[in-house]
Amino acid sequence: MDATFTAEQDEIRRTLRELLLKRCGPEEVRAAVRTAAGHDPGLWETLAQQLGLPGLALPEAYGGVGCTTTELALAAEEMGRALAPSPLLATAALGAPLVLALGSADQRAALLPRISSGGLTAALAVPGAALTTALGLTGGNRGDWAGGGRAGGVQARRVDGGWRLYGQADQVLDGHSADLLLVAAHTGGFARPRTLFFLVREGATRVRQTSLDETRTQGRVQFRDVEAELLGDDGPGADVGGVLARVGDSAATVLAAEAVGAADRVLERTVEYVKQREQFGRAIGSFQAVKHRLADLYVQVQGARSAAYYAAWATVEGRERVGGLALAQALEAQRTCAAEAVQLHGGIGFTWEHEAHLYFKRAAGDELLFGPVHRLRAYAAQEARLFGGGEVAV
Repeated sequence: MDATFTAEQDEIRRTLRELLLKRCGPEEVRAAVRTAAGHDPGLWETLAQQLGLPGLALPEAYGGVGCTTTELALAAEEMGRALAPSPLLATAALGAPLVLALGSADQRAALLPRISSGGLTAALAVPGAALTTALGLTGGNRGDWAGGGRAGGVQARRVDGGWRLYGQADQVLDGHSADLLLVAAHTGGFARPRTLFFLVREGATRVRQTSLDETRTQGRVQFRDVEAELLGDDGPGADVGGVLARVGDSAATVLAAEAVGAADRVLERTVEYVKQREQFGRAIGSFQAVKHRLADLYVQVQGARSAAYYAAWATVEGRERVGGLALAQALEAQRTCAAEAVQLHGGIGFTWEHEAHLYFKRAAGDELLFGPVHRLRAYAAQEARLFGGGEVAV
């Protein structure tokens, strides 16, 4: 593995960091999450049209930049540093890869250029709290995770040659504002159960949820006899589970990089603060106990960054899937750095006015959505058969 970045990759990081420093400070983040969309539409337009972030990892044939997961992960790392609320994760890391992998030629031609330009945002709607299971990160995704029947979830039925959806999906990232919903639905009843994906443009009832982390908006989506379009085809060759696992690995890599960016930034801010705050006539950063705590955090962040970069390289090179492990390490680093930031900032770190609580909520919210860490690691160990091939208790 060559860990050296190309000039183009360095330019992506530099340009994005400069833009976010100007337009996405703590006050701008707070203002953006209070809007109806949950993010700043003007900033998203700039990110899409000037920097091409939504199409960064999409082929040039569909209006994309033609880069790889590595470049998308580097962009996510910078977004994580600023806690920038945007549809990037839901659209570029989850929605677009599914359309590219499962969509028909006509669907790809119609949707991907609009996604690349930023004119179309997408959200992945998975029933219940099964997102990481569906993505193959904390459990096998070939079972009944999509619900159906008495299990609830979302069901799809053929009606007059078309498809209609019934059910509900909670905790849908950007589900209240996305232009396009990619819905995982159960078909075939009890006799021939299958999980397929459907495109929903309108008709669903959407409600923005109150979430712990306001910078990552979520919505509840209800389907009551909603017209839907099948994504791709429902033939026996459609390997939905395998596609989801591949998308899950790359999405976990992007998420890991984003978490590393947040952890690195909150650590930087904490180091700056302990150099200024005085106790007993000297800066608290000069105390050996504080130095040791910060050194441990630095090592943890660098380890998580190395894991995220390796996962990105492995994804591009077609090596083993280690996105889940990288995500586990990054979430742990993010949580530890955010908690220590609150502690080392003292009383001010507990106030709503300080940015430390934004990073703490991001860490807690991410682990609720994409973890917990021990389940990510346990399933990775199970898949690698580290314990004789048996299931690992999680």
